[in-house]
Amino acid sequence: MDPRPFVYYFPILTTIVTLVFAAQIYRRYVQRGRMGNHLLWWTIGVLTYGMGTFTESYITILGWNPVIFKVWYIAGALLGGAPLAQGTVWLLLKPQTARRLTFALLTAVVISAIFIIVSPVNTPVDLHLPSGRALGWQWARYFSPFINTYAVVFLIGGAILSAVRYRRVATAGQGEVAELAQDRFFGNVLIAIGAILPAIGGASSRAGHTQVLYILELVGIILIWLGYWLNVRKRPLDEQPPGTTD
Repeated sequence: MDPRPFVYYFPILTTIVTLVFAAQIYRRYVQRGRMGNHLLWWTIGVLTYGMGTFTESYITILGWNPVIFKVWYIAGALLGGAPLAQGTVWLLLKPQTARRLTFALLTAVVISAIFIIVSPVNTPVDLHLPSGRALGWQWARYFSPFINTYAVVFLIGGAILSAVRYRRVATAGQGEVAELAQDRFFGNVLIAIGAILPAIGGASSRAGHTQVLYILELVGIILIWLGYWLNVRKRPLDEQPPGTTD
């Protein structure tokens, strides 16, 4: 009998959810064409999220593997919500600003990932739980807080800003306009909450409670999906998002 708690298998379900979610976003990106840069980044972000949970699943089921560990660290601990945040950058900011921030983010990610790839690794105490403590160059872990802060500012901050804007429209408007704004207000609230939960789970994992991370990753991506659905279910494909000039 497998002695591990059932919660350790949550990343498998989370990975499946991300694949379905990413396919849905990508279909909309194809439909919108050049107006969908933010959707392409969200597709990448959800797939990256899924790569993190897939590697968690691999280590949980099959045990320690140094290559899979490094993929997990880059996809999960390093990137985190950064690609999703970059989607928000393309959604809310001018294209020129978005391009500059994209270049800055990619530069930081590539440099950080190189250090992670070449770092030696130590076999962890628990061969079925991924942990950043297995990284030989512990100083290389200091890159992730900067990239994760970027994600917090633009993903969570952008969702909160959009929620505030739509709340004002919902309060001042009437009829269908108010209903649409109300949907998008709640949608952005859900996205903000869904983005916060994995960060809380990451802190719990570092404190030795990895099972909390597995639960919050699943709940977080489901909330983000619900928030996305509320935002787009009544939005025409040619509608310009508020605050953009693309």
